[in-house]
Amino acid sequence: MEFIPYKSIKFYNDCAPLVEGLGFKLVDLKIIPAKTVTKISAIISSPDPNQSVGINDCAKVHRALLPRLEALLGTDETTMELTSPGIEHNIKNAAEFTIFTGYNVRVWDKTITDWTGGKILSADDKSVTMETENGESFTVSYENIAKAKFIQNK
Repeated sequence: MEFIPYKSIKFYNDCAPLVEGLGFKLVDLKIIPAKTVTKISAIISSPDPNQSVGINDCAKVHRALLPRLEALLGTDETTMELTSPGIEHNIKNAAEFTIFTGYNVRVWDKTITDWTGGKILSADDKSVTMETENGESFTVSYENIAKAKFIQNK
């Protein structure tokens, strides 16, 4: 799995503090210019793994984030889709592990060719450290992760 630093995502550093000021974390930001309209896709999450993100939360962030992005892009010819990660979110960028600290995830570890998982304790640009239900912690290097997704809380 590749680690793409958030600072390398265009406009992420301009938008993340705004989203955090509203009580959420910016998980992903994609800006896709088209002929007539620029398409924006954003994902937000709660910093608390036990707190879900609802429609009203998305609407609140959308109302604040869209004008900021339109100012940064220099156009109001935009459409924006803003969502929560969902309960079965697939982690595509290893940098997401840093945002989802405290969340329960499972990863396909290529070294053991099986799923393993737990609660994310910490993550950096090389690996993620998780804790199993038994309280044991283990670390997996991103180069050994083929896939990762949320584990539904029981």
